[in-house]
Amino acid sequence: MTLSALIAQSAHQLDAAHTAGKLSFGHGTTHAADEAAWLVLWKLGLPLDTDVSDEAHHTSPSAEQVAHVQAFIAHRIASRKPAAYLTQEAWLQGVSFYIDERAIVPRSLIAEVLAEGSIDPWLDPHTSRVLDLCTGNGSLGILAALAYPDITVLGLDLSKDALAVAQINIERHGLAGRMTLAESDGLAKADGVFDLILCNPPYVNAQSMSELPAEFKAEPALALAGGQDGMDFIRHMLCDAPAHMRDNAVLVLEIGHERDHFEAAFPNLDVIWLSTSAGDDQVLLLTRQAITESAVTP
Repeated sequence: MTLSALIAQSAHQLDAAHTAGKLSFGHGTTHAADEAAWLVLWKLGLPLDTDVSDEAHHTSPSAEQVAHVQAFIAHRIASRKPAAYLTQEAWLQGVSFYIDERAIVPRSLIAEVLAEGSIDPWLDPHTSRVLDLCTGNGSLGILAALAYPDITVLGLDLSKDALAVAQINIERHGLAGRMTLAESDGLAKADGVFDLILCNPPYVNAQSMSELPAEFKAEPALALAGGQDGMDFIRHMLCDAPAHMRDNAVLVLEIGHERDHFEAAFPNLDVIWLSTSAGDDQVLLLTRQAITESAVTP
């Protein structure tokens, strides 16, 4: 069997499982073809940018390799584990990150606004300190450090397990001198003030949590569940944030599909919505002044 045929066969299996409601994507891929290519190439130890259509430049997998790939695809379907957990690797904006079940699979749309410079017009020219709140595996803080070479980053998370994964990624990207971590319930351990706060918090409302596909339920619920309306963490964070923001600081917040709940909870906030590949209503920017003037209460 050729490599392209093996990928096509795997894509067919994944697509059939997805159509039957027995598989969900969303942890690095959005459809069967991409996930099949990822899993097959990874299992065969081939670069993920391999041109599978150019059969003359790579050897067809052996019968034993085909059997191993087929078993791997079957395991993905049966286990319902996100592909990123199986490969222990995920990407944001082309940057590779280590990941395992101790932390949520990185997929924040904030990565896009960092890479595209969408928030640059709101940043003070002398921005030097960035806080990555709910850092998870550390990916957003690392992307910020890569985008802005002169900053330092503090990553906070309530989960010791997630912080252990984040430390792996900090060392992997050679950022031990610029990014540090601390265990913190919200902003409790945020030392001093910051020029930029990035936050991809738990924001999934209770009803949506109960309806999540199995792949999402394989992730730590602490990183997803935001209470009845999804805003529990955000309420407390917005109350505490101004004390940790310089006068010209901004906060970039992801809320996913919770815009209605967000606006119901914070009707007086002067919000700047940022464009992403998922639309213009999932990531927002708040100035310190906007947060202060809104008089948010927990």
